[in-house]
Amino acid sequence: MHQIVTQMDIGASPERVWSMLMDFSTYPQWNPFIRSLSGAAKPGEKLRVTIQPEGRKAMTFRPGVLTAIAQQELRWLGRLGVSGLFDGEHYFQLTALSDGNTRFTQGEQFSGALVGLFLPRMEAAIKAGFDAMNRALKDRAEAKVAIDQHNPDLIGGPTLT
Repeated sequence: MHQIVTQMDIGASPERVWSMLMDFSTYPQWNPFIRSLSGAAKPGEKLRVTIQPEGRKAMTFRPGVLTAIAQQELRWLGRLGVSGLFDGEHYFQLTALSDGNTRFTQGEQFSGALVGLFLPRMEAAIKAGFDAMNRALKDRAEAKVAIDQHNPDLIGGPTLT
């Protein structure tokens, strides 16, 4: 088994970050790696995911959701062909930090007979895609926090003076 893991601290609550991750319809607007995502984020359901690492062709696959725990983790398993050839277990994990912010972890565990053949040629592009998505999510979540802080009437908070 081989694993790629990336992490980024985001200056927003896990609730806010989770809501952005679950708003699949907006992915084409902000996500440079997962260009589209649709389906129900419920264990046993199938998603339709299109990824496009920079400089590579887009790939669409239909992984099965393994875990969906609100504000904590979304995990799915995708396969190339039949099970055991090239399987990827992708995950987003959110950890609440003591300051109210979020540590976002994105990773994938690869297994199967063809991993050694295909992954070395794709690994750098996949990691760069994860990093680009993490950065875009951070920028989007933190921009939303800044807007809410400057417009408290929109969120029902007290007026800042």
